[in-house]
Amino acid sequence: MTRPDYAALSAAALEARGRAYAPYSHFHVGAAALTASGRIFLGGNIENAAYPMTVCAERVAIFSAYAAGEREIVALAVVTPTDEVASPCGACRQVIFELAAHCEVLLLNLAGAQRLVTPQDLLPHGFGARQLEESR
Repeated sequence: MTRPDYAALSAAALEARGRAYAPYSHFHVGAAALTASGRIFLGGNIENAAYPMTVCAERVAIFSAYAAGEREIVALAVVTPTDEVASPCGACRQVIFELAAHCEVLLLNLAGAQRLVTPQDLLPHGFGARQLEESR
């Protein structure tokens, strides 16, 4: 497979950030998931007054791809409004580890700083289907 177009994926993540709904934290995050078929799925964080119901941008993008029948995420870009490049939260790390296990994850901020990581970098010794199968 050819290398993902990270410039286009970053632009899509920035577009998704503009669609985020964050009236409480004002922390707008955007994500874009590229699938093996070449489709890009956008996700912005969506907050709720009942805070535990909030969904992060990464999960919105990945779940949107899965809802559309896509099962192979090859790259994911996540943009945050932070001074340093920020890493996904623990819940998102778990979802990425399981549902996008072989993708590359581009973390970036609004200033253009970038870091390319893998799901295994984000969640070393992660828990997944393999561990469930081993318990049978």
